[in-house]
Amino acid sequence: GHVPCGLICHPDKEHVLYPLGCTVVIQKLDSKKQTFLHGHTNNVSCIVVSRNGMYVASGQVTFMGFKADIILWDFQKKELLARLSLHKGRIEGLAFSPSSLYLVSLGGQDDGSVIVWDVGKREAVCGSPTSARSAGSATIVVCSSCRDEMFVTAGNGTIRVWELDLANRKILPTECQTGHLKRVSTCVKMADDDNYFHVGTSSGDILKVDTNHKLVVDCRPQKKKFSMGVTALLLLKSGDSIVSTGEGIVALCKGPNYKVMKKIQVQGGVTSLTCRGQSHQFFVGTNECNIYQINYAEFKEELITACHKEAIHDIVFPSGISDLFATCSRNDIRVWYTPDHRELLRIVVPNMTCYAIDITRDGTSIISAWSDRKIRAFKGQTGRPMYVINDAHSLEMMAIAATSDCKRIISGGGEGQVKVWEIGEKTQKLEETLRDHRSAVSCIKIKKNDKECVTASLDGTCIIWDIVHFVRKQMIQANTMFKCVCYNPEGYQVITGGTNRRIGYWEVFDGSALREVEGSASGSINGMDITSDGACFVTGGDDHLVKLWDYNEGTVTHVGAGHSGNITRLKICPGKKYIVSVSADGAVLIWKYPDSC
Repeated sequence: GHVPCGLICHPDKEHVLYPLGCTVVIQKLDSKKQTFLHGHTNNVSCIVVSRNGMYVASGQVTFMGFKADIILWDFQKKELLARLSLHKGRIEGLAFSPSSLYLVSLGGQDDGSVIVWDVGKREAVCGSPTSARSAGSATIVVCSSCRDEMFVTAGNGTIRVWELDLANRKILPTECQTGHLKRVSTCVKMADDDNYFHVGTSSGDILKVDTNHKLVVDCRPQKKKFSMGVTALLLLKSGDSIVSTGEGIVALCKGPNYKVMKKIQVQGGVTSLTCRGQSHQFFVGTNECNIYQINYAEFKEELITACHKEAIHDIVFPSGISDLFATCSRNDIRVWYTPDHRELLRIVVPNMTCYAIDITRDGTSIISAWSDRKIRAFKGQTGRPMYVINDAHSLEMMAIAATSDCKRIISGGGEGQVKVWEIGEKTQKLEETLRDHRSAVSCIKIKKNDKECVTASLDGTCIIWDIVHFVRKQMIQANTMFKCVCYNPEGYQVITGGTNRRIGYWEVFDGSALREVEGSASGSINGMDITSDGACFVTGGDDHLVKLWDYNEGTVTHVGAGHSGNITRLKICPGKKYIVSVSADGAVLIWKYPDSC
């Protein structure tokens, strides 16, 4: 949702495209079926589709001084055609010429160049610095509507019209005269006849620029400017326009004065506006990761896709139900319906981060651990608050679990304490505080009989507790920061993962190490889950890979590559139909569980 103009409706009117981390997602509008284009090594920063719909181009960010790739994709075959590498640091913008003959790319602030590529030959034609030294950096590139040899760049205090001289392999810029106006351009839309183009600005007005004379001829609206800047523009055949703002307003404006006829409010600042067909329907993308569908006639918004906008910290399935799962992040907990991939329930707690959640076995309540040191419980079906335990820990809470009889909650805090709470119909009482950990408790798992639990901590220990007599039974120590732990369903072994990239098998009876296997080639293991029969388990971590393991053999049987950020948690659904993994970039990925396992 943070990529400007990142949501694009394909010319075939059946697909939308958008970036998700290092991946480009192609989604069919009617069936919601998704295809993924993998190839980038870092986050996608811009995306564009050719007018004939044959090509997709995407650019990425990379580290300072390293080359940032542009990838040219074949839309029909969904495969990589070419990797174009000349820019450094970041690709700021991309644009196809009207007949898809050329691709124009704009480098970021550290690169400061614009390059024209020949799409057929997959090679650079020529390049040039984007703006004069006295002007700011350019952030937008838009091609002409009629001519392949003309394009426009705009940015902070610069608007330039470029002409391609193919014979001499040069691009020649002309600076547009803005007079006394000093503006930061946020979006550019070219008229169908190429005579004018419109430039949206961060000041909330729209400049009309004469393409032939390279001159700003109008600046509207003059009085009622758009709050928080114009972020995207659509020009309609009728002469009207649709304007979106950083405040989340989408407005239908009449004529050259931009008089607002209708307007709607969406959640989050708008980053993308894209037409479907002849402007009868259009889509809006926001920086809160929401996609809305709006019909032109009614001008009413319909939310079609939503997701978390920040890192997701935990995921849980209700006991015995595979069609529902809950995730938690900053500001909210969300409940999802797996078959339709849609959001059923959102529980909002503003300005707080939820680090862990669990659903009681009877499904009546969702219990959650928050950064303000509170345990909050919500009704499972409606999301209404049930109770709050204030100051449950002295530092923010990192882990929580409920016993199968729904009468007790075990919580872990950032200070290392493990607390057992007795939950009555109207009361919540602290039963015991267990104090053997020296650092944050990262994971808690309770044995099936509700008499024992295991807690993993960043201090390099896992402790097995007797939660009837409230004593320590065994301590497991390793040279690592433990991130996750799981009981074998039979209860006689636990498996652990952490920052040393190894998966450890441990005996519950005496805490001895049984086996240690290499879990990841790079990065820590942050999440794991085991099947109900104990035959297989899954792991995920900083290597962005979901791995399915044979428990007895200790070998990887399947690997899933799809995440762009560090995997924080993952779960196998109760019926072994799906594996759901969540990551630090806010993505929720649903994987088909292999039939062979």
